[in-house]
Amino acid sequence: MFLPKARLVRLTLAAALLAGASLASAAELATFKLEMQDGKLIPPRIEVPSGQRIKIEIHNIGKSAAEFESIELRKEKVLAPGAQSFVVIAPLRPGEYKFFDDFHLNMPQGVIVAK
Repeated sequence: MFLPKARLVRLTLAAALLAGASLASAAELATFKLEMQDGKLIPPRIEVPSGQRIKIEIHNIGKSAAEFESIELRKEKVLAPGAQSFVVIAPLRPGEYKFFDDFHLNMPQGVIVAK
């Protein structure tokens, strides 16, 4: 399909603005830090506000791969040693939501507490 150059430029600008808006909104979220070290979760308990989207920045400081996983939250993120990433979580009802390192199931689980 052929698009006139002016229309293509407008579509490209619109896409860029939308991408920028989503990055800006992710940057403005309440952010919580989690370190994973060969199965150890630091901190093992994260308290977050209920009713609003949050961002959890994850850093694997261990020597082996790690996988942040929460079945209740339907989130998972695999990180190589030294890697950093994040997950954005939809507004939570008050309560506790377990998470764990799926590559180190023998280690204690963590919990996100929404208040």
